[in-house]
Amino acid sequence: MKTVARHFSISGWEKLMSIDARTAAKTAATYYEAISGEPAKLTIEEIELDEDNRFWFITLGISDGYGGAGIIGSIGSMGSRIRDYKIFKIDSNTGEVKSMKIRKV
Repeated sequence: MKTVARHFSISGWEKLMSIDARTAAKTAATYYEAISGEPAKLTIEEIELDEDNRFWFITLGISDGYGGAGIIGSIGSMGSRIRDYKIFKIDSNTGEVKSMKIRKV
């Protein structure tokens, strides 16, 4: 994949941003799958670049399956899916994941 560099002028000096929103979102998804070690259905919920253009904040929706375990869990949840949300802070220059946090809804 080709990396696209973008320049932004911030208070008289220039900052290089090496990764775009799509790359940041893919990085977040890859990171989650590597850390969790479990297959999950991931959806991109929110993408934000901070005011200084230093960090991408990517919110992923994560469906691991149905609520609870086994038959009792399925009955108790009435078949509704459990969805968690995680916010990933990604350095816009290096693409390094700086943090993964739970997003409360």
